[in-house]
Amino acid sequence: MPSFDVVSKIDMQEVTNAVVQTTKEIAQRYDFKGSKSTLSLQDGTLTVLADDDQKLQAILEILMSKMHRRGVSPQALDRQKVEAASGGMLRQNIVLIQGVSTEKAKEINRYIKDLGLKVNSEIQKEQLRVSGKKRDDLQSAIAALKAKDFGLPLQFNNFRD
Repeated sequence: MPSFDVVSKIDMQEVTNAVVQTTKEIAQRYDFKGSKSTLSLQDGTLTVLADDDQKLQAILEILMSKMHRRGVSPQALDRQKVEAASGGMLRQNIVLIQGVSTEKAKEINRYIKDLGLKVNSEIQKEQLRVSGKKRDDLQSAIAALKAKDFGLPLQFNNFRD
């Protein structure tokens, strides 16, 4: 029986490369001379530390452009609220979203059922397996899922005939 998996994964090497490039650009830019602004990646969380709101926004713009160039979707980044840090600085944490949460999987599952295609879908940990008798039904399901925005980047892999 043909099937495929719906997953949401981030290439962590690309994220690391984007962070390194952003850090280099911050060190070279004139408007950041004498600034203590930093960007770090630890355990799936990006931490932006900036002197003021303007520098924070500049760092985020640089980071987003580097991520976009490397194929990392901005939907995979969950920005937390900006908080005050020591020394009058600002801190913002950005959590990297890996996998399809149970709530999102249920939402995707409901959407697939509402399409009326002859496919079955089941939740397996942090992914969703969709199977059906006809390959055309599976391709229709993939096209419909690509067209709808679920708030996270979806990839379709492990397509089997």
